[in-house]
Amino acid sequence: MTTSDADRPSSVEPVEAGDAVDPAVRAELGRLRDSIDNIDAAVVHMLAERFKCTQQVGHLKAAHRLPPADPSREAQQIARLRSLAENAKLDPAFAEKLLNFVIAEVIRHHERIADTSAPTAGR
Repeated sequence: MTTSDADRPSSVEPVEAGDAVDPAVRAELGRLRDSIDNIDAAVVHMLAERFKCTQQVGHLKAAHRLPPADPSREAQQIARLRSLAENAKLDPAFAEKLLNFVIAEVIRHHERIADTSAPTAGR
């Protein structure tokens, strides 16, 4: 016989949308969520700026027939970011996963730039 969640005793009752929540708690949640929204916006804008720079790198690489990926640079950046994360009290593994995701997207962009910049036969 299994027990449903409704049958299990709970030390904390869930708060329903219509339940009264202390106005001070609601205000603090609002303040924190506003800060989170601002930080998210800043992250998006910083990523956009980063990608503007990496697009320029991609064009420079394509113009000089350099490979889209640079494993040595990537390894240096990962080590650097892991150290920054540790100093900022952020999980370095999370920071590395995030950077690997960004690097993969940058390489994809660089490959596309190289493909569109490559001279075609018969020109």
